[in-house]
Amino acid sequence: MADIRRLRYFVAVASEQSFTRAAARLNIAQPPLSRRIQEIEEELGTKLIERSSRPLTLTPAGQLFYAHALQVLERHDTMERAMERFIKAERPRFTLGVQPSEFYVRLPQIVRRFRTQDPGTDLVLTEMSSSEQIAALKEGRIDAGLGRVRIDDPAIEREVLREERLVAALPPGAGPANEPIGLDHLARMPLLLYPREPRPSHADVVLSVFRDSGLNPEEVIEVRELETALIMVSAGVGACLIPASSQWLAHPEVICRPVQPRAVSPIILYHRPGEASPQFATLLRTFASLFQEWGYPLSARLLQA
Repeated sequence: MADIRRLRYFVAVASEQSFTRAAARLNIAQPPLSRRIQEIEEELGTKLIERSSRPLTLTPAGQLFYAHALQVLERHDTMERAMERFIKAERPRFTLGVQPSEFYVRLPQIVRRFRTQDPGTDLVLTEMSSSEQIAALKEGRIDAGLGRVRIDDPAIEREVLREERLVAALPPGAGPANEPIGLDHLARMPLLLYPREPRPSHADVVLSVFRDSGLNPEEVIEVRELETALIMVSAGVGACLIPASSQWLAHPEVICRPVQPRAVSPIILYHRPGEASPQFATLLRTFASLFQEWGYPLSARLLQA
């Protein structure tokens, strides 16, 4: 998927309706700007901008991508401002690595509950993939990580907090919502996987789900982000397996259906061996109290929190 920089480029072109004005606004030359937009279109496999019209207009796919791009940039800018405030604070900090798109629905409640239980500590969220969290833990850049991939590393311990149900995100009109769909059926459809890199990632979790059932998807399309995968699903490109809590990110026309046999994605807490800080204990109590309210079963570690 387009990274943040290229998303800003696309939004500038779409809002200015001109490559020339967008390049001036971004303070870059026009040729590299045009190339970045072409890269996005090539990755998505569809035209986003109708270049033959003056002023430039967006194709239907471009309009959909533009709407989602604005949302992604708004969330990114909000996170950057929050991080700046945290960094400037002089109070004790506990830094949690997390991939927001995977846990976005529950993150605000986790942060609020942590602050309630430990108002003297700032819980800092740092955006990174599961594999990046492992490296950051070993380097001391974060205090704990929240991810979905079972990564084996002798220097890191992991706690599986729960197994979340996966659902199939399907193109508009792909059967009634909430009616189960078989993995064998999904294996015959183009399958969108995310993120393309770094690996291992949620993409490998999904591939394992198929392999465990003796299946291999006939066609795999790898993209960088969950949001891109869902945009392509809404455009009818293929299907995607996503955590049930991520359904809200999908376009209203996307159909989400349970998967048979049942497939799950783990929610894993990564930490250094022997982690015993008061802030880590607060984080465990935060998850324990919220899981009870949400009706989730408690893992052995959370029962002790």
